[in-house]
Amino acid sequence: MNIADAVVQGILVGGLYALFAAGLSLIFGVMRLVNIAHGDFIVLAAYVAMVVIEASGMNPFAALIVVVPLMAALGYVIQRFILNRTLGEDLLPPILVTFGLAVIIQNGLLTLFSTDTRRLSAGPIETANLSLGGITVGVLPLITFASAVGLILLLEVGFFRSRLGRAFRATSDDAETARAIGVNTRHIFALAMALSFAVIAIAGVLLAVRSNFDPFSGPARLIYGFEAVIIGGLGNLWGTLAGGVVIGVAQSLGAQISPAFQTLAGHLVFFAVLAIRPRGLFPRMD
Repeated sequence: MNIADAVVQGILVGGLYALFAAGLSLIFGVMRLVNIAHGDFIVLAAYVAMVVIEASGMNPFAALIVVVPLMAALGYVIQRFILNRTLGEDLLPPILVTFGLAVIIQNGLLTLFSTDTRRLSAGPIETANLSLGGITVGVLPLITFASAVGLILLLEVGFFRSRLGRAFRATSDDAETARAIGVNTRHIFALAMALSFAVIAIAGVLLAVRSNFDPFSGPARLIYGFEAVIIGGLGNLWGTLAGGVVIGVAQSLGAQISPAFQTLAGHLVFFAVLAIRPRGLFPRMD
């Protein structure tokens, strides 16, 4: 693999990392909540998709019709009846609660599905590829990257040009004032989490099609998501995509040096960006 090919493959992998990070960035931007269980919910979505596929025989992409609403409903319930009770000036309670949720999810999946690794089969599309100017690009990675761009575009448009988006921004800027003018902030927060979980569902299915997963795969997904959010800039969805691409390219180029250096290269680039620009490459301007 030459350098140009490695960069292209890294960019496409970055699309998956951006999907891991988009929901995380959304809920942080709306309610300043750090969801430690985010990666485990991605894995949970993969298992939900697996169960739906085994029960119905659907293709993984068709299963999204079922998985996305289920995960969105779960996100709404968790935020409305659990996490809303923890929100306030102190950031520690929601972190502790989401940590507890992560432990419950991991052990629940272990009990139900054992430690065996799983993977969803999407058929011939997994090995299909296109030749672009001498560089071979997989169709599935292209779909993943396009999904990341499309979802971030929809989130951006919805956030800045819809009534719900205005409610999100008003609640994020000043929840007390929003409540004073009649905004049901508990409901708005729950809707934000439902939207985050809808993105999580798509990320979980694409993860399950592209790689193996098991009950303990969540923390690694969380790390990639956090790194993409921080590199791109907190609260900046397009920055999140850029952060995912930076990590993906760093890993791909690192693999050219040594396969063992692949993961470490991404973490080193994250550390370098954090040291030079602590607010990220494209911080949101308030």
